[in-house]
Amino acid sequence: RREGRESEPQRPNMSRQHFYSAVLILLVVMMCCNTGGAASSGVTPSGQGSSKGKLFFWRDVEKTGNETVDALRVPSIVEVDGDVFAVAGAKGRKKDMSRFNGIASELLTLTDQERKELDTAQVKTQVLEECSSKKEKCSLQNADRTGSQSVTGVSVDRPTTIVEGSDIYMLAGIYGLEGTTDTAGKTEGYELGLLLARGKVSGENNEKRISWNDIDTLPTISNIQPKKYVTVPFGGGGSGVKMEDGTLVFPMEGKKRKVSDTENDGKTVSLLIYSSATQSWKLSKWMSADGCGDPSVVKWEKDKLMMMTACDDGRRRVHESGDKGESWTEALGTLSRVWGNKHEGSEKGVRSGFTTATIDKNVMLATLPVYAKKVNGKSELHLWLTDNTHIVDIGPVSGEEEDVAASSLL
Repeated sequence: RREGRESEPQRPNMSRQHFYSAVLILLVVMMCCNTGGAASSGVTPSGQGSSKGKLFFWRDVEKTGNETVDALRVPSIVEVDGDVFAVAGAKGRKKDMSRFNGIASELLTLTDQERKELDTAQVKTQVLEECSSKKEKCSLQNADRTGSQSVTGVSVDRPTTIVEGSDIYMLAGIYGLEGTTDTAGKTEGYELGLLLARGKVSGENNEKRISWNDIDTLPTISNIQPKKYVTVPFGGGGSGVKMEDGTLVFPMEGKKRKVSDTENDGKTVSLLIYSSATQSWKLSKWMSADGCGDPSVVKWEKDKLMMMTACDDGRRRVHESGDKGESWTEALGTLSRVWGNKHEGSEKGVRSGFTTATIDKNVMLATLPVYAKKVNGKSELHLWLTDNTHIVDIGPVSGEEEDVAASSLL
């Protein structure tokens, strides 16, 4: 347990009973299987050379045995008009053993019963599918966004959500674009951009669900950054932030472009992508140190953002920004590099749950895995509380036998 720096007087511990009586926490965790990192497969450019871009639409996963969801990953929690839903990336297989990715969601209800595991066979799951010639309604009208270029494929992964009114906005994955012309007039052979989905709650009572009805392409990654420092984009996972001025801020990952012989190409970095009613989509000028991914972002105080990342050096780094990510200051001496991000070994760190609450005063809450000291010990998820000066380990929020990994808080 750590409370502040060693030079500071120790504050009284907040008991676990006092804490849980003061705040209701909604927590979704993913077990430790296929939870880390961005998808390696990317977009398959099937159809390159075609003069017409492909169109796509959302459909429900069949529950007749032809399609099976077998894993959930990268969770987030959203609240819409008082209803709370878990949202996660879904991985599944078809009867012919081919694989698919989709977006799963489920209504969460508060009961006196013990916590329950989301049933992959019961969660509502939608996949993004290419339109056939017989389909009349297709969500991705790429001609409006991309002009003469052709969308050649999509990859749904790492959902990242923000709620605005009754709408749920989600970075849903990436798309491939053939024949892109960048802002300097240079033609790229193949480009990537982020997909933005919009959903609404449908249904009544316990049958309520999130329905994803729209999908749109954000500008390609090369056209929304002044310098070509990021190539492959991915959503950061979890939740984004709506600022007081209405700006939507999403955490994201990118693969860093090599600019000198001394740098490693393809290192993961974390940054932000944001937009408002008066601005087009922009990438933050700042990005994290090389090898820092799985970003979690919260709004802290007025117009200030806090970002936590899991870095290859084995530590969680925390940065503060007062200008929507244009510049950041590492929170050294308070939060940054306090937590480790992985057990000894080669496994990658995982995304943490990160949110804010008011308990007598404004505080931040984080869920992070703590690993047993024994060899190959399983991780136990702990809840931590901080006022940006002192840190308290509230204790475990997962079972001893649950090898938990990625988590999300509301």
